[in-house]
Amino acid sequence: MTIQFHKFWLKISAFVVGSFGPVFFLGSMAATSEPARWTLDFLSFPVDGIQNFDAPTTRFLSALTGGFLFGWGVCIWFLQKWVYDKAPDEVRKAVVAGICAWFILDSSGSAASGNVSNVFFNLAVLLLAVGPMWVKARPGSTV
Repeated sequence: MTIQFHKFWLKISAFVVGSFGPVFFLGSMAATSEPARWTLDFLSFPVDGIQNFDAPTTRFLSALTGGFLFGWGVCIWFLQKWVYDKAPDEVRKAVVAGICAWFILDSSGSAASGNVSNVFFNLAVLLLAVGPMWVKARPGSTV
């Protein structure tokens, strides 16, 4: 795995994490909550229309979630842009640790709340967001 490929993959990680932010931000307003409602319904499979954003507390939580996810995605993007060249392995480990911490807490909470199906979606996001960063890059390697 090359350093350049890790840098490229960090952009993918940033997009994967950050892309959920605007979706859940939209859930903070009743008029634009359908994308967030559908996403939540999909993640709590099966898609059955039970999930809703009618409660103001749900819309507030959606705003917080959207902000955190978008901010985390932006942080990963700029770690790749401004820090990675100075400390490639430290950035890699920090991003992998953060994504793994999210996976453990989100998956545990999903299972505890009766939404076990989300654990499987989380696994897919984990594998996509971390990708090749499980392995330390070797300067000068071709892959």
